[in-house]
Amino acid sequence: MIKRLKKKWGITSNRQLVAVFLVFAITGSVSAKLATPILELICVQPSDFVEVPMGKLIYTVLRILIIFPIYQILLILVATVFFQFKFFWEFEKKILKRMGLKFLFKKNND
Repeated sequence: MIKRLKKKWGITSNRQLVAVFLVFAITGSVSAKLATPILELICVQPSDFVEVPMGKLIYTVLRILIIFPIYQILLILVATVFFQFKFFWEFEKKILKRMGLKFLFKKNND
């Protein structure tokens, strides 16, 4: 399984694989931790949705929408600290292109 993952991702060593896993773990944890304070900063509290139909779901969707851009930025920052910028920049471009954001990475032929 590890060999397949390394081949799929183009990873050359076990050290690089460990670094990639650490980047994913740190980024996920930090972005999840930052979501609540950022929501509070913009005055969005879970208690605001108590009496709203499907309020818990709406709050969760808002939280995910807040986490997503934080995660994308943190992924590149943490990857840089672990000297994995190139791997994660390519990973980031692939993910964003799949989400329909290809225009962010179009080359300008002018």
